[in-house]
Amino acid sequence: MKIKIINGPNLNLLGLREPDVYGAETLSDINDYIQSFCDEAEIEVNFSRSNHEGDIIDQIHQAHFDKFDGIVINAGAFTHYSYAIHDAISGIPVPTVEVHLSAIHQREEFRHKSVIAPACIGQISGFGKESYILGILALQNR
Repeated sequence: MKIKIINGPNLNLLGLREPDVYGAETLSDINDYIQSFCDEAEIEVNFSRSNHEGDIIDQIHQAHFDKFDGIVINAGAFTHYSYAIHDAISGIPVPTVEVHLSAIHQREEFRHKSVIAPACIGQISGFGKESYILGILALQNR
């Protein structure tokens, strides 16, 4: 199995940004944790991250052409308003799981709505770095 992990805006600041919400681990720490899990499970994993909506859309499209079996995406704030990312996910036949480190439904009202969720096979939030592992397992057990 070949999985693409896409991280969106401000996730490069993990470890600095609101540690009471997101924890003290950096994105690199989280990616290392995911890599270790995937190595053990014999899953090929590829990571990308961008603060730019168009870059994320390009990564989604490329996942299809690179024949990924699934995408796990943490689109950050784009989750709540990027119909372009929704359309990119809808436009390819690669199953995608939306993940979030924090429990978005227990936070500010604007975070409760995801415009990309309807294009995904599922949404997982509130389990910290385990949200990514749960997303990978969801794709693996599909």
